[in-house]
This record gives sequence, structure tokens and C-alpha cells, in this order.
Amino acid sequence: MGSETGSAASSKRETFPAWARDVKQCEEKYQVNRELGLSSAEVEKRRQICGWNELEKHETTSMFKLLLEQFNDTLVRILLAAAIISLVLAWYDGEGGEKEITAFVEPLVIFLILIVNAIVGIWQESSAEKALEALKEIQSEHANVIRDGKKVSNLPAKELIPGDIVELRVGDKVPADMRVLSMISSTVRVEQGSLTGESEAVSKTVKVVPENSDIQGKKCMVFSGTTMVNGNCLCLVTEIGMNTEIGKVHSQIHEASQSEVDTPLKKKLNEFGDLLTLIIGQICLLVWLINVKYFLSWEYVDGRPTNFKFSFEKCTYYFKIAVALAVAAIPEGLPAVITTCLALGTRKMAQKNALVRKLPSVETLGCTTVICSDKTGTLTTNQMAVSKLVAVGSRCGTLRSFEVEGTTYDPSDGKIQSRPIDGMDANLEMIAKICAVCNDAGVEQSGNKFVATGMPTEAALKVLVEKMGVPEKYGSSSGHGDIQRMSAGCCQLWNKMMKRIATLEFDRDRKSMGVIVNSSLGKKSLLVKGAVENLLERSSFIQLLDGSVVELDQYSRDLILQILREMSTDALRCLGFAYKEELHEFATYNGDEDHPAHQLLLNPSNYSSIESNLIFVGLVGLKDPPRKEVRQAIEDCKVAGIRVMVITGDNKNTAEAICREIGVFGSHEDISSRSITGREFMDHPDQRNHLRQSGGLLFSRAEPRHKQEIVRLLKEGGEVVAMTGDGVNDAPALKLADIGIAMGIAGTEVAKEASDMVLADDNFSTIVAAVGEGRSIYNNMKAFIRYMISSNIGEVASIFLTAALGIPEGMIPVQLLWVNLVTDGPPATALGFNPPDKDIMKKPPRRSNDSLITAWILFRYLVIGSYVGLATVGAFIIWYTHHSFIGIDLSLDGHSQVTYTQLANWDQCSSWENFTASPFTAGSQVFNFDTNPCDYFKSGKIKASTLSLSVLVAIEMFNSLNALSEDGSLLTMPPWVNPWLLLAMSISFGLHFMILYVPFLAQIFGIVPLSRNEWFLVLAVAFPVILIDEILKFIGRRTTGLRHSPANKPSKRKSD
Repeated sequence: MGSETGSAASSKRETFPAWARDVKQCEEKYQVNRELGLSSAEVEKRRQICGWNELEKHETTSMFKLLLEQFNDTLVRILLAAAIISLVLAWYDGEGGEKEITAFVEPLVIFLILIVNAIVGIWQESSAEKALEALKEIQSEHANVIRDGKKVSNLPAKELIPGDIVELRVGDKVPADMRVLSMISSTVRVEQGSLTGESEAVSKTVKVVPENSDIQGKKCMVFSGTTMVNGNCLCLVTEIGMNTEIGKVHSQIHEASQSEVDTPLKKKLNEFGDLLTLIIGQICLLVWLINVKYFLSWEYVDGRPTNFKFSFEKCTYYFKIAVALAVAAIPEGLPAVITTCLALGTRKMAQKNALVRKLPSVETLGCTTVICSDKTGTLTTNQMAVSKLVAVGSRCGTLRSFEVEGTTYDPSDGKIQSRPIDGMDANLEMIAKICAVCNDAGVEQSGNKFVATGMPTEAALKVLVEKMGVPEKYGSSSGHGDIQRMSAGCCQLWNKMMKRIATLEFDRDRKSMGVIVNSSLGKKSLLVKGAVENLLERSSFIQLLDGSVVELDQYSRDLILQILREMSTDALRCLGFAYKEELHEFATYNGDEDHPAHQLLLNPSNYSSIESNLIFVGLVGLKDPPRKEVRQAIEDCKVAGIRVMVITGDNKNTAEAICREIGVFGSHEDISSRSITGREFMDHPDQRNHLRQSGGLLFSRAEPRHKQEIVRLLKEGGEVVAMTGDGVNDAPALKLADIGIAMGIAGTEVAKEASDMVLADDNFSTIVAAVGEGRSIYNNMKAFIRYMISSNIGEVASIFLTAALGIPEGMIPVQLLWVNLVTDGPPATALGFNPPDKDIMKKPPRRSNDSLITAWILFRYLVIGSYVGLATVGAFIIWYTHHSFIGIDLSLDGHSQVTYTQLANWDQCSSWENFTASPFTAGSQVFNFDTNPCDYFKSGKIKASTLSLSVLVAIEMFNSLNALSEDGSLLTMPPWVNPWLLLAMSISFGLHFMILYVPFLAQIFGIVPLSRNEWFLVLAVAFPVILIDEILKFIGRRTTGLRHSPANKPSKRKSD
């Protein structure tokens, strides 16, 4: 409780802009001396106000509340009501042990379905909390603090409070948001990409920055959860717990999880459930009204009703018919079949490197209209690579330019174009030496790929050295020719030849790094790499192709600056190289701390003077290259009607160049209105109109709140949004999007836990493939939903006709439940294996509010349903009233024939004179009615009931063939296009034979075995369902144009 109260209190404090105040002002504000730190008494006093440095534990939803939420679904509530009523009726209606078992099967099966459904729902929803737990994992656990004038090592990070003085070292996780007070090393770099989206480690400073700076611009601040990659420094804690930047992300994730909405499919199924409730209610009421005369009668005396007579037994009977109606109308198997189909979809997607964490997202992918993609690592490789090498020509004022192939850290990936045929010249040799030796990174082979350690930029330079090779006098002249690997390559050779004895670390002022080396000849040299403009300012000479050194004239300077501008326009990050051989102070220096020159190295302010009068040798352009397959994927998105928006924390120029390269923008397209920063978007007067522009959009320097706002506005505009991300900063937007897609390789655990889907290969093209799979799955789901609903309409029609005609009840609820769950299940699942349409990614995305069942489809299935009802009731009537039908002899079992009038008035049998019923056989059983002939319409209906059930099963198997295509004939799409469906039909028929011919099961389901002639009747009555639907499909194909005319098209998105 203490931490929550404290966090609440601290959140009310006005934020002090420490980044915009100098160090002295910060110390005064927090009343602390950096030498002494806070006193123990002051720590306790401040803790009462600020609380603990930890993220809040939001109150989790109780298990009981989660359980109740599972029943907040119309279909589930109807099922629950039906189960309770069935249980009550079974309880009161039980007369003998056998009858009780049969009666209790139905409610128990429904309860079992509801329990399984609830367990799956609870498991899915409880996983949402894991994103917040993963966020806590990236917080630092310990910190080195100064308190009471002493250094306290490994103080638990949760005990930090604002005002604490903390020392940060290389490799430390930053424990709180802090202001940098002083640099202990010459440079400090922090990896904060997971929080800000920047592709490289950021150099920190003690200098103030403008108060309105965005998070990337706060160069004098370090943020909780980020990592020190270089240097060490002294910092002042300014914010802790929920007030840190990572705390704000935590709050945003929590808020986003609270506003999660149902998937498009779930919304449609809920709407269908509401409609079903209304229809079931009306049909049940109608059945009761039709049959009220059987259990309630009265006489009129003097114009007033009197002498009311009520039959509780008959009232209960018709109430059971109403329950059977509810069971028939609800597709109980639908949730299971949908889950199975989505699960199969996840397996297909996993084969394409898309790992689905939440099943409903498979279907949502199919109607994605906008993909909001991160740049670094998703559209690009997240591996820096040299793409251009510029060396000096044979005379002053000339430069040579080489294109460098390859996008990975593999030295054999690509080569240097137009390299000198006669081997490496002296100028290229010097560039290679500087790249190899003035470098702290490493590249190693790990399995089938090469991985970098250290700064990606420096790793890219080492790969360049391997591609350049070494001069013939040292060995091979070509690095690419014999594919020299890192373990025994060129970098090792140069480092062996030039021993490094001192390092002039990089700093933000001089923007360069230098190393003093001792060559194998015992000669000292200074090798320098850094920002091209800064090196040119400190260079007095230039090295030519043959190794000769001449004075650097103004023309050469201007030429180098011109090519630098051209490379920067192409979003290349440029690094220049220079060296110096006249090192008088270091002539005898060998790294000894007692040497006078060593004192010069201890003060970074001397580095600029040491790195003066340099000899300039060349420059390179590096970039995080786009993935090769992304351009085609972007093109596929355009064809599929999906807009791509790039949202990145990187700078505008780099992002624009990448977007042009991958096809989000055209090469020469004016993008002034389509490329803006996150802050410019937040200040935009008409944000919605900006987002509504056709084609691609770019948002650079975007913060987490910008991403969330973009996603929120897109969703409000009726778009279905897929959002990609890998960092902590992406988690809130991933949670808010319809589909959150995290990166599997570069992604943080926070992003993965907040996502719906994880890309195993971090590749944008995988998303596009997954969208195609999602569309295919949706089409297949539509097929089996249509099939199941049409089957249920048939069952309702059957029960309604039974009640309307007044004949004995044809099928009992447990039989209908068996058909809905078991017999219909395999074909419905098999329809999920329908092959995808070839043009599936050439159609625009379906709208999320498109009808699952159109008016025409509903009409079709009402026609089919009516026939199912007529066929099942017809088979029941035929058995009682005919001894033969269309040449099929039905009299072999010896049953009595009655008239239709007798059948429709069976409840009056006891008043009929001389009525007798012959015994009949069913398998090995004989049914005798000597004691009470009227039992012929009760226990004697078992054969007619079995025929009705068998007709229903057969008709639904044939109907599954109709569902192969919405409008395509079975002549053009024959059943064998989906062999799984044929297998499923065989399984369903097999299961039906099992309950018919296994005595124990036949007794539970109240049925008997059928003879061969009776099976002929079943097939004769069931087969016409195919012919009827073929006629309806033919009409559908002929009227497609009329039904999809502009007048009938749905209105544009609500935002329009």
C-alpha cells in the first residue's frame, strides 16, 4: 500500500524540468550536495512524500469477476437458460433410472460446454496482465549511491528517492530518471532505443537543452530501464516509480488494456446472438400460442370465460418442446469449431514465422486496413552496413567513389563495386587500417549468421575491411575472393601489425575517436575516425592514391563537403578517416602511466590539440539498409488496399530516405504533407484529415503518446489497425491496436507480452503473408458459419412444424444436441481447410462492419431450412401414414398404418373406438402395444423419430457440400477440392451409425437400428437439398450485379 500511496502523492508534484536547468540549479532544487548525497533522515522524510521507486501493482480482476464476464455473451446466456430449464424438467420428470439418465445427458453436456468455454476465456484474459509484469523485469534492481557522504554499493533500486546521487558505470541498467551531473569518463553513451525508438546508442552530456525538448532531445537525462553502453558518470535522481518515463508507459499499457474492444468477428457473433434471442423468443411464444388449447381450456357462460381446465403434464410437454426449440436454434458447436479453425490458422501462420498469441487476432488480421510499422528492424535489417566508400584520387581535387553491396554483417554478403583490379593502393590500405584498428566492435559467426558486439556502426566498418581484403604483399589481395572469415581475416592482420597503446575516447564536442598505435616498425601513429566536417577542420593535409601526402587545399575541402551533402541527402550516416604520423610527445610512449605524455591523455580537453594537423584519407556512408523483400511486400499492400504508415523514433531525413527506397513514397514524390514529426502531428489542426490521406504516411521522432494517439484516431475513423513494435515505448500502442505485432528477435519482453502476434523473423513481409492467411481463414469461417446456421434453421423449422401440425414430438433435445455438437462438428471444421482464393490479396480488405450473413444468404438458408424442416417432419409422417413411398417398401417391419388425421390428433387416441396397433420390429427388438394401443404414438414413435434424426444428419452432410462455395456450383468446385470435408462426412456418418447400432448408445439417444429400405428413404428425402441450393446459387450468380450495385453498397466509413 505504501508504494501506491507514495506514487499517487508524487504524481501530484509539479514536474521540475531538470533537463532545462544547469547542474547547480538542479542541486539547489533537490537540496543535495553531490559530494555528500542525502542524509538518512532526509531519505525517510522524502519517502513519506514520494514513496518507493517501483511500478504500481494495478488491482487485478478477481477470478470470480472473470468467470462472470464469460457469461456476458448472448449465445452463452441462452445456452445457460436452456441447460437450467432442462435440468429442472429432468429432475421433476424422472420416473425410472433409464429415463433419468437420458434426461440428464442434455443439461450436463450443455454445462460442460459452458465450463470449457469459461476456462478458455479466463486463460486468455488473465494473460493480459503479463505485459505489466514483463515491464517490471527491465527495471534495475540495484544502484551505487552516495548517502551521508559515503558510497553505498548495491543499494536496492526501489529505495532510491528524488535527490539521490547515483554513479552509473558501463553495463549498468539505469535505476530511475536522472539528470547527468558530471562525466567521469570523457564520453557516456546509453542504449535507450527500446524506450525512444532510436536506432543507435545516444551520447549524453551535462549541458542544458530547451525545456520543450522531446524525449530523444533530452541529452542530459538518463531514463529508467535503459542501459549504459559506454563510459561512467554521476547523476541526480529526478523522478522515480510511476513518474519515470517507463512508469508513464506502464500507465499507458494499463489504460490501453482497459479499452480493449471485441474483434470484428466477436461483434458479429454477438449481433447474431441478439437476433437469435429475439427470433427464439418469438418462435417459442408462437409454439405456445398454437398449442395452448392442449393444456388450457375454458367455457363461455354469459359471454365470460369460466370453468378453466389446466393440464400441468401437457404444459410441461410443450414447455419441453420450447426448450428443444432453443437447443435447436443455438449452434452449440460454433464456439468449438471457430476455436479449432483459428488454432489451425495459427499453425499455418507459425510456418510463415508469425506466432499468434491470441486466437481471435487471426481473424482480425483478415480485415486489416492500415499497418502502422516501426522502421528500425522491421522495414530495415537493424544491422548497419557501409553502402558507399569514398577514397582520394591520384591528384589533389579528385575523389573515387565505390558502391558497397550487402546488408548484413556477413563479409561474403556482397562486394565492393569497381574496386581497383591491380589490388589495394596505399590510400585504400590506410582507410582499411583506420576502420580495423580505431574500432571497439567485434563481429563473430554464430551458427549460420554473423552477429555484432559493440556499436553497430563500428561493426559495419569491420565488415568493410573484410570486403576490402589486404594488399598482396601481406597475403590475399581480395577479401571477397576467398571469403576470408572474421576469425582469421583482415581485421586481425591490421590489429596485429598496428598495436594499440592508447585511446582518445569519442566525445560530443570534437565528434571523433582516436587511437595511438605502434606499428611493427616501431613507429607511432594516430588513427582517427569521426564526423567528416570536424575532421576536415582539423586536417591540414590529404593522402593521395599512391600514399603521397599533399596540402589540403580549399577546392578539395569543398569537393569533400559537396559529396558529404549528397550522401547525407540519401540518409547515409557519414564517417571520415584521418591519421597523423608526427607525434613528438608520444614518440617514446608505450602506455606507461609514468610517461609525461600519459598526463595529456588523462584530460579529454587535450584531445582536440592532439588530433590536429591531420592527414585526411577518405570517408564512408553507412545506413541501416531496408530488407530486400520489403519493397514487394509494400507493393502487395497497395494492391490489397492496405495503407502503410511508418511511425519511428528516428530522425526525419533518414526515415524519408528509407520510405522512398522501399516504395512507401515515390522516388521524386512531394511528401511535404505526408511526412511530419510526432510533435507536428500533435499540433496539427486537422489530425483526422491528415490520417485519411490515401497512400503512405510517415511520422518521425515519434514518442509513445504520439503512437497511441495515431492508433486511437485511426480506430475511431473505422480503420482496423495492425501496429508493429519492438521496444518498451511501443507496448501501449501495441495493446491499443486491433492487432499488436511484436518483434521476436529484437523485441523486448514487454512488447511481446502486450502484442497479439510475434514475428519470429522481425520481417515486415511476414505481416503481409499473415494478412493473406487471415483473409483466407475468414472466408473459410464464413463457409462453416453459414453451414451451421443453415442447419440450425432446419432444426428450428422441424420443431416448429411438429408443434404447428400437432403431431408427436419427432426429435428430443439430446438428439438435437448430438447433431449440433458431434455430427455437424467435423464437416464444419473441415470447411476451415478450403483452399484460399488465388486473388485473395488483390481484393480490398473487407470492412469490419460487413455483414456475416447478407439478406440474400439469409433468404437462401431460410429456403434450405424450410426444406430441412419439411424433410425431417415428412419422414416422420411417411412412416406412420405410408407402407411404401416412391417405390420403397416400408411395411417389412410390420408397423400399423394410420391416417394423417389420426396422427395429428394422437392425443385423443383414448376416445377412438376399436383402435389397435400391430407390433413392429427394429433390429432385434419387438415393440408391442397390446396393453395400451395409444402408446403407438408415444414409445412407438421411436422408429419414426430415428428416421427424422437420420434424415437430418444426411441432409446436413449434403448441405456441407453446398457450403464449399458461396455461389460456386458443385460442378465447378467439386467436393474433392477439399478432401478433408469428404473425410469429415465419413466420420460424421460413422458416429451416427455408432449411436444407431450400439445398443447402449441407442438407448441413451432414444433411437433404434434402421433397415436397408429405411436408409433408401432417408437418402431419397435428403438428397434434394443439393439440387435446391444449386438452383439458388444459379440465381445468385445471375443477380450478383443487381445485389452489389452502387445503390446497395454500404456507406463509407463513419469518419467520412
